[in-house]
Amino acid sequence: MGAAAAQIRMPLLVHLSISAALFSALAVLSLLWLLKGSEPEPGEGGAAHAHAPDPEADVARAASPRALGLVTKYGVLLALVIIASGGAIVEDAGSSWSAIYLSGDLGASAFVAGLGFISLQGMQFIGRMLGDRMVDRFGQRAIARLGGVLVLVGMGAALAFPSIVGTIVGFGVAGFGVATLIPAAMQAADELPGFKPGTGLTIVGWLLRLGFLISPPVVGAIADASSLRFGLIFIPAAGLLVLVFSRVLATRRAHPAAQELPGASVASS
Repeated sequence: MGAAAAQIRMPLLVHLSISAALFSALAVLSLLWLLKGSEPEPGEGGAAHAHAPDPEADVARAASPRALGLVTKYGVLLALVIIASGGAIVEDAGSSWSAIYLSGDLGASAFVAGLGFISLQGMQFIGRMLGDRMVDRFGQRAIARLGGVLVLVGMGAALAFPSIVGTIVGFGVAGFGVATLIPAAMQAADELPGFKPGTGLTIVGWLLRLGFLISPPVVGAIADASSLRFGLIFIPAAGLLVLVFSRVLATRRAHPAAQELPGASVASS
């Protein structure tokens, strides 16, 4: 909508009014699909559910300091922050710089310039929809490594050989690559041994914002000193960091065994 509005030079007030009305209506309509009733309290669902094996413990064990054997629990937590921040950096670059780079450096029209962000968000959405299946089959570590490679190669190639089509494709590939990174880092942090419940998740949730905070001024400073094309090297660099630090994630995620126990379906309903 934004790209089309910019292309036809729609007044900003008209564009924002239409957007507000449309998305408000969609938000109200979505109420029909919300789950009814209150959330179950922890421990509800019977003894079978309470003592069921925890398949997600594999994630915690894989990300634990004992499993890694090289770094402390804070080092593992820092690695998870870097992974999450890498995803945030790519997301922010798409929203903050893709249109400017496509229009200013590559000469794209207003509508085409918006396709970089659309490509990133669209492919990220697809990645989120497919993410659970991919993680269940290959594990968080393998998917994160693949994501880092996609960001590194996709945007690296787009910047090395600049073109409008290549840049749009590069942002799309990067968006697919980061689709599962932040959820994976948050899950692993929440189950990291040695911290009180919720502590690791809270720390990662706050510190990953550094990616959103640091990325714009760093890219802008590099762009002022040279060009935006060189500033966007920050994106494949983020992919490289994800590739390096993804070793702290689980190798494989087990299927929930609790679903096979008697009474599990009652507890989950």
